[in-house]
Amino acid sequence: MLVVAVALRAGDGTVLMQRRDFEAVHGGLWEFPGGKVDPGETPERAAVRELSEELGITMDIAALKAVGFASGHTVPAEQGGKGPSRPLVILLYLCRIWQGVPSALEAAELAWTAPEAISSLSMPPLDYPLAEALGRYLSAG
Repeated sequence: MLVVAVALRAGDGTVLMQRRDFEAVHGGLWEFPGGKVDPGETPERAAVRELSEELGITMDIAALKAVGFASGHTVPAEQGGKGPSRPLVILLYLCRIWQGVPSALEAAELAWTAPEAISSLSMPPLDYPLAEALGRYLSAG
């Protein structure tokens, strides 16, 4: 399964994190907003669509910068997942320019977080390597 995630970075340097609905898989944990790439869809187009659906914002594909990825497996049904465990790859993008004010349309809440504090949040396992990749990307440029 291919999934995209986006680190929205505000002018003050903070990054938007969202808390998963408490009834969802990994409920109550913090994550980068994003979601599944649909068949025939590019990851960048999926990122634009997902952030429109989840946060009510619009962005240009050209504003997305590839940061890194994480791979693992989905949570199996016996551990609260939606079916058998499947391979999972999450692509992380950084975006500094968007239109609109992000709202928690599909999440329990949103929080603007300092990049160095993201890894201290309770997150799904694959969000930790994404946070590390973001930290490396930001410190390099």
